[in-house]
Amino acid sequence: MERRGFLKSSIFGAALIGARAIVPGAINSASGKSAPSDKVKIGLIGCRNQGWTNLEAFLDYPETECIALCDVDEEWLNKRAADLEKRTGKKPKQLVKDWRKIIDNKDVDLVIIGTPDHWHCLQLVAACEAGKDVYVEKPLANTLEECDLMVEAARKYKRVVQVGQWQRSDPHWDEAAAFVQSGKLGRVRTVKVWAYQPSKWSLPAAPDSNPPAGVDYDMWLGPAPKRPFNENRFHYNFRFFWDYAGGLTADWGVHLLDYALKGMNVGLPEYVYGAGGKLGYPDDAMETPDTLMATFKYPDFNIIWDHACGIGNGLFDKKEGLAFFGENGTLLLTRAGWEVRPEMTNSGRNFPYCYPCDNKPSSPVPRMEALAWRKGEGKGLYRHAGNTLKCIKNRELPSADVAIGATVAKLCLMGNISCRLGRALSWDNAANSFVNDNEASTLSKAIYSEPWKLPTI
Repeated sequence: MERRGFLKSSIFGAALIGARAIVPGAINSASGKSAPSDKVKIGLIGCRNQGWTNLEAFLDYPETECIALCDVDEEWLNKRAADLEKRTGKKPKQLVKDWRKIIDNKDVDLVIIGTPDHWHCLQLVAACEAGKDVYVEKPLANTLEECDLMVEAARKYKRVVQVGQWQRSDPHWDEAAAFVQSGKLGRVRTVKVWAYQPSKWSLPAAPDSNPPAGVDYDMWLGPAPKRPFNENRFHYNFRFFWDYAGGLTADWGVHLLDYALKGMNVGLPEYVYGAGGKLGYPDDAMETPDTLMATFKYPDFNIIWDHACGIGNGLFDKKEGLAFFGENGTLLLTRAGWEVRPEMTNSGRNFPYCYPCDNKPSSPVPRMEALAWRKGEGKGLYRHAGNTLKCIKNRELPSADVAIGATVAKLCLMGNISCRLGRALSWDNAANSFVNDNEASTLSKAIYSEPWKLPTI
């Protein structure tokens, strides 16, 4: 975008402050011009699972229109085209297997990237270069290097880039984070974050085979290492192989650890130690750990990540969530809501468990007021789509801006790298690199297979 067009867009955006979040009529993301009849025209890359779910959230807003679909699997490409026509009454104008054709489509304003993690960087950078805004699935990328490149691209080309960490648009998450920052919990020494997933069981080994009919497997692999097709690596299960993703830590961790960082108002730690591995299902096909605990050390507190596949009994009887353990009480936060459970002490005693022999202990009293469960709205993804559309209009940073997505993705990747190497790692925030550790630095880099090249900004 040229400077004059950007300023015009920014001025128009300022005029929208105070208006309702989404207003009829879109702004062309490249030109900044508006017209009552305009719609935000969407191109979706990756149609089968979360990409389609994201698109549906955007289509709940009347000022959107999906004009292009892309997927390497012809079966799902055609199915989603039929689903789209059934929902909107319109056929998509473009059905392609090569995502670059979506980027080349000058009518597309917003690109939704719903592909495996190893594709995100190439597709996002190309979209930004083409002057398109982006909604990209989490985690932002599969390496630390790619995360940095994606932030750089969004800033250079002045694009709105929303990461699919939709808790950032769900009000009760911010309410809980604000409560932590209020100081009412007292000094917080530990933040525990967990994901115990009974639905993610073993992944039995399967032989290599030919790709299904209608699948462009070379395009699915893209920059990843060239390997024979295996059903375990395809579609949903890609997330359990290092070539394409970061396992449960990157899948669930980015959602939950994001709010550990926000609640404590911190960025990346200077020390991480991840321990775990294939402890539950040592002989299955999964490469990523089915069990992992990572400690992220900050000057006066720790953040601890804990995940397990095939187990559902997490802390506080919650499969997933996070808890801020303060000296006055503990704040428990999940997708469903949040609450505060007070610590108990004894009235008038500094050491509540040391009583004079001739004096009966007084009754325990709470150190702070309890807060009963505050239920969330359950509209996070819908609101996240709305926030994206608002920011396309006013050119503000979205609620899960690319820099936010980059920080928490890098945190999760650091935990994985430590676990893979079997040792603690030190991180230098000023240098943006691991300290004196060539192996960790190598795992933080993206190595692309020909003919794909790592983007340069």
